[in-house]
Amino acid sequence: MSVLAHLAGFVAPALGVGMFLWAGLRIRRKSRPGIGSAMQLSLLCVAGIGVLLVGLVYFGRDGKIATYAALVLVQGTLAWWLRGR
Repeated sequence: MSVLAHLAGFVAPALGVGMFLWAGLRIRRKSRPGIGSAMQLSLLCVAGIGVLLVGLVYFGRDGKIATYAALVLVQGTLAWWLRGR
């Protein structure tokens, strides 16, 4: 149970930011054609978890501000790209 709690705490920032950005995409109702709503949420969350894993490997620990800044930058850029024109 403790491992699941640690894993949930590790991925929570990526899921939270991803859902927030995904909700913004849904409110604006503009998105890149051919990419469904579930796929957009999945892409945002997977990219966020990837950034957290890279930060964990690079810094050797979780919770660095630089990792969270990279998380917001990567997920925000991906949401901007998913929004399309």
